[in-house]
Amino acid sequence: MTPDAHGPPATAPHGGSGSQEGGKALDLLLAEPEEDLARKAVSRFGAAGVTTLVCRDGAEALLQVGARHPRAVLLGAPLPVVGAAQVTELIAKLHPVPVLVGAGPDGVAEATAAVAAGAVAFVARPYRAEEILPMLTAGRAVGDGSAELLVVGDIELDPAGFHVYVRGRSLQLPVREFMLLRYLMERAGRVVSRREIVLALWGAERLDSNTLTVHIRRVRSRLREVPGSCCTIDAIRGMGYRLECDPRPVQSPSADPASAV
Repeated sequence: MTPDAHGPPATAPHGGSGSQEGGKALDLLLAEPEEDLARKAVSRFGAAGVTTLVCRDGAEALLQVGARHPRAVLLGAPLPVVGAAQVTELIAKLHPVPVLVGAGPDGVAEATAAVAAGAVAFVARPYRAEEILPMLTAGRAVGDGSAELLVVGDIELDPAGFHVYVRGRSLQLPVREFMLLRYLMERAGRVVSRREIVLALWGAERLDSNTLTVHIRRVRSRLREVPGSCCTIDAIRGMGYRLECDPRPVQSPSADPASAV
């Protein structure tokens, strides 16, 4: 149950020992059962000067939170031994510290439960350093208990609560579609290449050619379910995709029956 029990990488190679020795506090405790994901995350966080300690399960994470007092905790879901939701709840009771939870499709239920238990943000897994580092270094999400609400056109996306609203209507999206919509909203009006999306959300250089297309189609379809929405996802042939929102006022269905068609 100690960091050495699992061998390297236990701490970020660029950020010191990862402990509080020498007066340098531990920035992040990462509970991640997959060694390859942990190694890549440690490298990226360390390059940004974030000291990181890796644990492999929820029980070890609880032990190390009490021993090391990190500034923030990132839990990968699903988490072995003690699940992410229970870890989040116990951290809040015993050693209050901001908790983020990361999940792919197989961990969405556990991650959602962790958010309900008090996790301050839901992030993609494999981890995107550009998404997480601002939370650690600028106090956004961690520290004040809230993640920044994204608003583009008539879409509102709440990263912490894992909610999406279009013209006030709630949309239930699976985790991958949620992360895809969030990624496009953060780059609204810009063309984003297929390679960039795949690398950011799947952590890979390539996917089956139809996989991304299917996810884009599903998100586009869900947006179209809301009558009168001003936002759409355009496919730019040979380049990628762009979230476009028409700024012109949209008449309500009651004012113009044709708008609901």
